[in-house]
Amino acid sequence: MNTIHLNGRLIGENQPCFITFEAGPTHDGLESALKLVSLAANAGADAIKFQIFDPDRLVSDKKQQFSYDILVDKDSGVTRTVSEPLYDILKRRSMNFDQWRSVKSAADELGLAFFATVGFEEDIDLLVELNCDSIKIASADVNHFPLISRAAKTGMVIQLDTGNATLGEVEAAVDCCLANGNDQIIIHQCPSGYPARLESIHLNMIHTLKEMFPFPVAFSDHTPGWEMDIAAVAMGASLVEKTITRDRTTPSVEHIFSLEADQLMPFIASIRDLEKAKGDRRRMLPQEQLQNRKAIRRSAYAATDIAPGTKLTEQLIEYRRPGYGIAPTDHDQLMAATTNQPIGKGEAIRWNQLTGVGVVK
Repeated sequence: MNTIHLNGRLIGENQPCFITFEAGPTHDGLESALKLVSLAANAGADAIKFQIFDPDRLVSDKKQQFSYDILVDKDSGVTRTVSEPLYDILKRRSMNFDQWRSVKSAADELGLAFFATVGFEEDIDLLVELNCDSIKIASADVNHFPLISRAAKTGMVIQLDTGNATLGEVEAAVDCCLANGNDQIIIHQCPSGYPARLESIHLNMIHTLKEMFPFPVAFSDHTPGWEMDIAAVAMGASLVEKTITRDRTTPSVEHIFSLEADQLMPFIASIRDLEKAKGDRRRMLPQEQLQNRKAIRRSAYAATDIAPGTKLTEQLIEYRRPGYGIAPTDHDQLMAATTNQPIGKGEAIRWNQLTGVGVVK
C-alpha cells in the first residue's frame, strides 16, 4: 500500500490513524466555523474539513426538497424527520473566499491541516492559493471527471468519497486521477443516510477497497456515537472523518450524528487506545512476560515420596503451579527417567535428581 504524506504525517498501513473532524455541514458562517476549528484543535485532531461551493451555481432547482432527521431532545433521544429545500441548507453554510481565507489562517495557527470538499474549479484554485495539502471530491461528484482532473493536476492529495458509487465508478475516478499524474489518493468508505442505517454502513467494504487499490482507505462516518469509527479503525481504516457540532439539537442536517465538544477528546482517546490494543501481527513476547507467565503455568511435582532408583510413572508425578520446574512438555522425557536421589512428596522435581535416556540436564 502506498503511504501518503499529509501535513507532516504519514497515512497508511502501520501508521497512526489520521483523525479529521468535519465541520462543513455544521457551521452557519464565519463565527461558528472558527469556533469549530478551535474545538478540533483543542481536542488534538489532525485536520479540520469544510465544504466550499456556491449554492447559487450548484443547485438549479431552488425548491428541490431534502429530508433528514433532527434530534429533538438529548435526554429522551426523540427525533423528527424534516424536509426543506436543499438550496436553503447549502446557503446557510456558504461563505466568500475572504472568509475561507480567515478559516484557513486560524487552522494554520492552531496546527490543523485544512481540507475542503469543492464544488467548482474556482474552489480548487482557492485551495491552491491557500497552500492546502488535500482536496476532497464528494461522492456525488465521483463521475465529475472535469472536476477530478482539475483537482488531480494540483498535486494535492485527492480524497475520494465513494458514497453511493459503484466499484466501477470508483475505479474510473481513480483512473482519472492517475491519468492526470496524481497517485496521492485516499479512498473513503462513506455510508449513505443522515444518519446512516446500520445496514447501509458496509464496513467490510474497507477490506474490499484495500484489496482493490494500493491506496490508504478512510471511513467517513454518518452514525451517532463512535462505535462504527472504532470498528473501522480495527478493520484497517487509515483515516477517519467524523462530523462535529456545538449542539446536536441544532435543527439542520448532520447535527444529529455529530460529536459535541465534550466528546471530541474521548473520541480521539478511544482510537489511540485501540491502536495500542491492536498490537503486532507477530506474537512477540517480551522477556518479562515470558518470566511472569511461569507463575500460572505448571511443572512436575512428586505425588508421593519417591525413593532413589525408582523409574518414574504417571502415578508418581503431578503437574502443579507454579511452572518454574520441569514443564509438562517434557513429560515423555520424565517417563524415561529414573531417580538418583530421594524426592519428598510435594517437592518440585529437578533434572539433577534424575538419570535416564532422553533427560536433558
